[in-house]
Amino acid sequence: MKTFTATPADIEKKWILIDAEGVVLGRLATIVANILRGKNKPTFTPHMDMGDNVIVINADKVQMTGNKRADKQYFWHTGHPGGIKSRTAREVLEGKHPERVVIKAVERMITRNSLGARQMSNLRVYAGTEHPHEAQQPAVLDVKALNPKNTRSA
Repeated sequence: MKTFTATPADIEKKWILIDAEGVVLGRLATIVANILRGKNKPTFTPHMDMGDNVIVINADKVQMTGNKRADKQYFWHTGHPGGIKSRTAREVLEGKHPERVVIKAVERMITRNSLGARQMSNLRVYAGTEHPHEAQQPAVLDVKALNPKNTRSA
């Protein structure tokens, strides 16, 4: 039995639409990360960009379990001495770019190298229900129906 290794000619990318309204953030991020990496396909090859293009809508309505909305901190550094800054998840979700919570959660589950950067470029996240990718005819993936634990009411 020979081990199958995909070549660029073998890769077929699809478009998948996911509605994040009421879905738990970490569970959503693992599903999206697996699709971006291509681990949901039987022809998965670790060193190739096998994943599909993922569109996430309603990212501002994502849920968090426990007190994460108030306690979870997002840190960054300005580059100046003593320049560490932080925001809570609630501040980010209620701010100008609430989709960054989903992007960060997925980004931290993807490998941190050039392949990971290429895979992350296949992710599009939108705060509202509108997206400019109707021409690609994305297939809808109902994350809520996959597992009852994927949802949480506010």
